[in-house]
Amino acid sequence: MALKRASRVASLLREVLSEILATQLKDPAVGRITISRVTLSDDLRNARVYFNMLGTEAERQKTLAGLTRAAGFLRTELGKRMDLRRAPDLQFLYDDTLDYAERIDQLLKQAFPPDAKPPE
Repeated sequence: MALKRASRVASLLREVLSEILATQLKDPAVGRITISRVTLSDDLRNARVYFNMLGTEAERQKTLAGLTRAAGFLRTELGKRMDLRRAPDLQFLYDDTLDYAERIDQLLKQAFPPDAKPPE
């Protein structure tokens, strides 16, 4: 049951956090990001927030630093909006799933070029 609750709360946390980032966070270091997923510990005290963004590695690091600085503000806002005894501690991580998928796509295109004739 705790796993199901953690999953439901993580989903809600993702929605609320996305809304807060879009409407209230004014830090110029945090550009346009997408919260891809949130995982919560079973006791709901710790949340790992995975985000995606376009940009260079330096821009990603700058955004990560901005999110880390804003974690206290974001946690306070989550506490105001969500019906939890305690807002979870937030840890932000870059989600490299899209980068990995792009790399696989490049490898497949190299292995099977679109202009190559299929073997007979």
